[in-house]
Amino acid sequence: MMRITVIAVGKLKEKFWRDACDEYLKRLGAFCKPEVIEIDECKAPDKPGQAEIAAVIADEGRRIMQKIPRGAAVIPLCIEGEQMSSEQLSKRLDTLAANGVSHIVFVIGGSWGLSDDIKKIGGLSMSRMTFPHMLARVMLLEQVYRAFQISSGSQYHK
Repeated sequence: MMRITVIAVGKLKEKFWRDACDEYLKRLGAFCKPEVIEIDECKAPDKPGQAEIAAVIADEGRRIMQKIPRGAAVIPLCIEGEQMSSEQLSKRLDTLAANGVSHIVFVIGGSWGLSDDIKKIGGLSMSRMTFPHMLARVMLLEQVYRAFQISSGSQYHK
């Protein structure tokens, strides 16, 4: 069974975000082994300068890279990434599975974004708009669930 891991910077503080994620993780269990790994956000001053922001991004990036398992296909979420439809995401996951990939890792950065080391792996953009990274986690889990539903021919995706 395919493993889907979401590595995300930050903890879900609000119950409604946790409830939404838990619902999609439960639904995904019918299609894959889902997992979420949370990386603590680095603290920055209230009004950080560019050097402090760069240090936060670099530190979070190093800690994210340490959590990525060997052999996993990695799909970072970043605004610069490729935009695709739900159907295209479904095909991408199907293609990875057909090519023998058994573990896919999605990466969601913190409020300052992802390090260039992670972005150079590639990327997926949900939109050119900016979303809170907590909402992005819910949206990602729903889209991965939708992708599996599309592949199974379900009526979920109309």
